[in-house]
Amino acid sequence: MEPQAAAAAATRPPFIMVWHLFPQSNSLQTVLYSMSKLVRLPLLSLLSLSVALTPALAQHRPHQMKTNPAAGQPWMNTSLSPDQRADMVLQKMTLDEKIDLVHGQGMPGWGPPRPNAYLGNGGAGFVLGVERLGIPIIQMSDAAYGVRSSAMNGRYSTALPANVGSAASWDPHAACEYGALIGRELRAQGYNMTLGGGVDLTRDPRNGRTFEYMGEDPVLAGTLVGNRTKCEQEQHVIGDIKHYAMNDQESGRNEYNAIISKRAMRESDLCAFQIGLETGHAGSVMCAYNAVNGDYSCQNKYLLTGVLKKDWKFPGFVVSDWGATHSTVQSSEAGLDNEEPLDEFYGQPLKDAVQSGKVPMAQLDDHVRRILRTEFADGLVDYPVQKSVVDVERDLKVAQTIEEQSIVLLKNAHNVLPLDATKIHSIAIIGPHADSGMISGGGSAQVDAPGRPPSKWQEHVWFPTSPLLAVRAKASGANVQFDSGKDPATAAALAKKSDVAIVFVYRWMSEGMDIPTLALPDNQDALIEQVAAANPRTIVVLETGTAALMPWLDKVSGVMEAWFGGSKGADAVANVLFGDVNPSAKLPMTFPLSEADLPHPHLVTPPPGAQGRQAVMRTGVAKPTFDVNYDEGLLVGYKWYDAKHKPVLFPFGYGLSYTTFSYSGLKVNARNTATVTFNVKNTGSRAGAEIAEVYAALPASANEPPKRLVGWNKVRLDPGQSKQVTVTVPQEYLSVYDEGSDSWKLVPGSYTFMVGGSSQDLPLKKKTNMQ
Repeated sequence: MEPQAAAAAATRPPFIMVWHLFPQSNSLQTVLYSMSKLVRLPLLSLLSLSVALTPALAQHRPHQMKTNPAAGQPWMNTSLSPDQRADMVLQKMTLDEKIDLVHGQGMPGWGPPRPNAYLGNGGAGFVLGVERLGIPIIQMSDAAYGVRSSAMNGRYSTALPANVGSAASWDPHAACEYGALIGRELRAQGYNMTLGGGVDLTRDPRNGRTFEYMGEDPVLAGTLVGNRTKCEQEQHVIGDIKHYAMNDQESGRNEYNAIISKRAMRESDLCAFQIGLETGHAGSVMCAYNAVNGDYSCQNKYLLTGVLKKDWKFPGFVVSDWGATHSTVQSSEAGLDNEEPLDEFYGQPLKDAVQSGKVPMAQLDDHVRRILRTEFADGLVDYPVQKSVVDVERDLKVAQTIEEQSIVLLKNAHNVLPLDATKIHSIAIIGPHADSGMISGGGSAQVDAPGRPPSKWQEHVWFPTSPLLAVRAKASGANVQFDSGKDPATAAALAKKSDVAIVFVYRWMSEGMDIPTLALPDNQDALIEQVAAANPRTIVVLETGTAALMPWLDKVSGVMEAWFGGSKGADAVANVLFGDVNPSAKLPMTFPLSEADLPHPHLVTPPPGAQGRQAVMRTGVAKPTFDVNYDEGLLVGYKWYDAKHKPVLFPFGYGLSYTTFSYSGLKVNARNTATVTFNVKNTGSRAGAEIAEVYAALPASANEPPKRLVGWNKVRLDPGQSKQVTVTVPQEYLSVYDEGSDSWKLVPGSYTFMVGGSSQDLPLKKKTNMQ
């Protein structure tokens, strides 16, 4: 037992150990009833103790600090700034209290539980507060697309569409709704910090966590994750943005060294983080498992101090990914503020280092001040968590609406969609689990599906949102039949006798692994081929967290990308299939023709003997064991395909609608910022929304990719309606990073602004000089 844990146990009343045996119990009477069953004592005898024990237990029961012992203290004055309040508290703290604030207290399943585990909330871990000073415990939960581990804790969580799917909405308001829902459900379950907010760019679509991120462009990804974070924190939880930085693959994530120039890094992944932080003001940044240019992310002084804290003036705290800390003195000096989930380096070793002078007290104080400031800024002190019942109906409606805005219509030959329920007599629903559910993403992002036990690590979890039932509800007068597709011949036979065939196919993904190929698994390509051969009116619905190869594309009539659709995915898909919702989403990432066209056709994987703690510590200090060289530099996503003149399956920013749009009247006013004005008209017969995209080509002397996204506007138009659209482009979005001066510069010369419906459909172009 650690010395601090032993001291805590020594001061805890013996009966607290009783409550620890029954952590899910929510009353003393429930505990005593459980004890009566365990020790075979009369319940009445045990209940007679409750009057005496209740006051004492209330003092130690987690999350129920009903009277704040610091009430009336100067730092409880809400008119003061978070910095002022944090400084006041810091002056009152002991060394031990400071140390307790910079490390976690364990996580269920991460080693044996500690004696104070009863203080936790069943999430990813917790950080002790300072009760005498009114500083609450930080209760953390993974929450990429919903709150994790709800089943284990007897709770409920709504699953939103995958993060990459929500990015396809290109909608800051939808991103805000996404974050607000997660913030509400976190607090309802007793948490006050999220560990979501992934924004690493899609450099390789085979990355197993692509579904947790926001696509391949830094302006799009940063804007959306920032709006998500801002609205999460409005619910009085600490927002998090991760994984900082260059955690762009899962293969050997604990051992690889990302090699990349400062310019390429600042204009790609780090640019997304910068925009996200400027937009959302996240309270924390999670440093990644991997190393960058030789130093592990959580002890990388260039990343944590040079860029994050100095250049960007980030006032919050840096938290390590779970088990990503490798040192005490180096990590502290580099700028790591909080080690998770335990205290291997930031517990007693940090205390010893402070007392010996190896870590200055001022450095420790900076770590602590940042955490305190964040607790004040995000409302943890002033708005203590109070568990409540999740508003399930409201949140399911939000999840469905976001999914409806996230479904990308990729092909619609001969206007096969939307389906007319009054004219269709028979529909074939084909695909694994299409009768009962839709697939979700795995790893620490995994949300537990209702009505089933806790999810195991990397288990395939199908949410009980049935495409079959959703389609039947829309086409109540049609004969809607199901075939799993296990035998392609029977599926093809059903398709042949049906007016239309809808094939639901999937590609599961998870943290902790990359996918070997973008091809659909389990012989699903062959299934689609046979169904399409039997019935050309075949529509394919993709449930993926990344791009997919489509060798059958020319043989089907329709394709839509539904991503991982969340709790109400099937209803959202049905609404788009039958035209109750006009699709408006556009791809946040390029779908390549083949893996041979990727910047790295072959995944870089760990060589033999390169993985594990022993390999990392071979020299006595933590060192990465193999390199991943991002020699594509600035050419991430569509910028790569543009520069190399490679054709793609579907370009970045692409997505169809059930109506059509035209563009005209481009004007550009370029001074310190650029103001781009143009007209968009709905030229079709349905109301719809168009995501109008603005790109810029920089002067040739800038040595930049052919173009970059610099803004967009989502325009809702009735049939025949036209609107003038204005997009303001900040100078930063037109600048390049100069390594020599360590600054951003606007290159003087001719800039070309391009406007249209995708990165490869830009009918409006205008040149202007900028100085």
